[in-house]
Amino acid sequence: MARLQLNKSSMAREAKNLRSYRRFLPSLDLKRQKLMAERTIASRVMADTRNKIENLKKQVRERLTMLANEDVDLTDLVKLSQVHLATENLVGTHLPVLQRIEVEVRPYALLAKPHWVDNVAKLLHDMLELQVRVQVEQRRLALLDAAVKTITQRVNLFGKVLIPRTETNIKAIKIHLSDEEMAAVVRSKIAKRKHAAARSV
Repeated sequence: MARLQLNKSSMAREAKNLRSYRRFLPSLDLKRQKLMAERTIASRVMADTRNKIENLKKQVRERLTMLANEDVDLTDLVKLSQVHLATENLVGTHLPVLQRIEVEVRPYALLAKPHWVDNVAKLLHDMLELQVRVQVEQRRLALLDAAVKTITQRVNLFGKVLIPRTETNIKAIKIHLSDEEMAAVVRSKIAKRKHAAARSV
């Protein structure tokens, strides 16, 4: 770091920096609050989706014990065909937004399969949708976590480092300039006295 110059132009520069830092800090803090609020919402949404997945698994365990029957081929009964994502710009952070999920149920002969296969197809369909949702929500939450961390570092940099350092610099320059001014006055008085004394001789 460059050594602080103790002069008026340096003081003007430091004062200008201080004004800028104080102007940017509130907007940075507002951005941080917005990101933190969105992170809380995203966390709640993801917890809700995970609960739905657990409930669905519980339903399958309780109601579809016949899935253990290996004679009924359920391979590729349901598959994910397409996921449509968009991007949301939240105060400079680009977040994924799930628009639509397309899940395909493979056609099967209704009379050739047991009646419970319809229910399995519906549950698998729902499970695939929920798993895609939770993946997108995890990505969204991870991006929000990173953004909150970055913006918090910036807020701390301005609030705890740059502003206090600049205020300290301004104080040091003011003290130095005041000391210099006082020394100049003292030198002037001494010079006047010497000059007066020389004239009186």
